[in-house]
Amino acid sequence: MPAIEIPEGSQFGLDNLPYGIFSVARELPRIGVRVGDSVVDLALLLDEPAFRCPTLGPFMATGPANWASVRAEIQEVLDSGYIPPQAVHPVAQVTLHLPFEVADYVDFYASEHHASNVGRIFRPDSPPLMPNWKHLPVGYHGRAGTVVASGTDIVRPLGQRKLPGDDAPSFGPSTRLDIEAELGFIIGVGSAMGSAVPVDDFASHVFGVVLLNDWSARDIQAWEYVPLGPHLGKSFATSISPWVVPLAALESARVPLPGQDDPLPLPYLRESSSWGLDIDLIVSWNGEEVSRPPYRTMYWSPAQMLAHMTVNGASTRTGDLFGSGTVSGPDRSQRGAFLELTWGGAEPVTVKGEQRTFLADGDEVVITATAPGAAGGRIGFGEVAGRIRPAR
Repeated sequence: MPAIEIPEGSQFGLDNLPYGIFSVARELPRIGVRVGDSVVDLALLLDEPAFRCPTLGPFMATGPANWASVRAEIQEVLDSGYIPPQAVHPVAQVTLHLPFEVADYVDFYASEHHASNVGRIFRPDSPPLMPNWKHLPVGYHGRAGTVVASGTDIVRPLGQRKLPGDDAPSFGPSTRLDIEAELGFIIGVGSAMGSAVPVDDFASHVFGVVLLNDWSARDIQAWEYVPLGPHLGKSFATSISPWVVPLAALESARVPLPGQDDPLPLPYLRESSSWGLDIDLIVSWNGEEVSRPPYRTMYWSPAQMLAHMTVNGASTRTGDLFGSGTVSGPDRSQRGAFLELTWGGAEPVTVKGEQRTFLADGDEVVITATAPGAAGGRIGFGEVAGRIRPAR
């Protein structure tokens, strides 16, 4: 048994081992791995030069062979019981930071249920899906500089909006502030400009996975998104969880995609082995669970997203982040955005005894997730949390 006690049923056993950046009082941030209810300082555990850095970037850049070797070594050392006491810190007593420097950020739109619901809300007199939707993973480029760590307050954005019936747009704080419960995938090894990442090379480039909340100002978004897509309604903040679950920890979570035979994707998007993932998300609003989005229902896989993102020769870099888009299932209780959950505000939900549609100042949203682990239990992703503050 490892010297670090791992409580029965813990989501952070030796089959998980997510990486993060932590600090203790008056000391600089450093790389750690979560084990049970503890964080282990990896610079004190292993002789790995990249672990002397205050960000995961240099380690992620070392590539999949080193990722696998280091992971095996961490598991061996933790299982042996020979761990320096000064390397172990209770997770409740550390501060967690943004785990890597975000190089670029792209967000996709990969749930058929979400895209269909949004189409019905925004374009009620048109087909819910645009003609291209089942032929390619639709996405947009966001702002890397406004990706923040879980726990960072979110200031209500200002912008233009034009409500139906208004003669002209107005300016002010968003009144339809929303969330999008997603997964984020992190590039460890980049690709050169002018080249493409084949769909089956996904695991050679992607280091790990985080939870992601793509905060969305729906009133600003609805006015601006035609004809070029999301801009100020999205760019003000995106939150990610502090723990990066290695791709290797998700092998037991891999499942087939729901089905892509009508139409069959073009050859560059056809996977020989699917990267669909059986991950269950939970969305809590002011401490009350309101939704359980299932990632296994996503139409497009992250491997297809990466292949499409680079097929035109666009380069990728260590620290690039791409989001899955809102995770939503077929049932109302599985919708990953409040736009869907309340059907554009027409069908309020009850939160703490109150009828609610979109986010009010002071509201807090927490997203968690679990997946099947190699040891037969569930592995966890921690949480991504944010609280809304008034517009400035």
